[in-house]
Amino acid sequence: METTKKVLLIDTHLTYPNWTEGKLNNSFIQTAKDFFTSQSYVILETKVEKGYNPDEEVEKHLEADIVILQTPVNWFGAPWIYKKYVDEVFNSGLHSQKFLSGDGRSREDESKQYGSGGKMQGKKFMICATWNAPAEAFDNPSQLLMQGKGTADLFLTISSNYRFCGYDILPDYNCFDIFKSAQIEQDLNNYPAHLTKFLNL
Repeated sequence: METTKKVLLIDTHLTYPNWTEGKLNNSFIQTAKDFFTSQSYVILETKVEKGYNPDEEVEKHLEADIVILQTPVNWFGAPWIYKKYVDEVFNSGLHSQKFLSGDGRSREDESKQYGSGGKMQGKKFMICATWNAPAEAFDNPSQLLMQGKGTADLFLTISSNYRFCGYDILPDYNCFDIFKSAQIEQDLNNYPAHLTKFLNL
């Protein structure tokens, strides 16, 4: 008997009135919801800005087969409310030992590596992000700022939390240069194809 699949969509947008209202990130959330509904997934949602219960968020993570973080990139990372969310939710998952049991190392077996204590194997994590930065700023050694590094390098502080707990990390999806020369409609239209490809749906 086939079990129902579930996806957790986490929206990290932080509103700054008259500057960033969250409409674009809402559009990506809605695109994801439409896609996963068409695939018969149950959709779990958290909008960090509206508040959350850390213990309940742990349970959502336990239920979900896939976790997608929808975030604007503010000063080369997710908004500060997401770091607070991670500290509270992952600490709950650590203390309850629902996410992981220690850091994986063992005095009895020195071959066990740091970061191998996760209990969330088989689950997937992905980031979908909106950027002021242009796509050409990444994966290009001639670019002054990133010096050849890609978006996955910049997101390492986010994805490592999930890898630490045993998740598979999927390639991120990005909407670049949103204030100057964005191709927002095209990026929204292409998003389901990315989900299909990397989630094997």
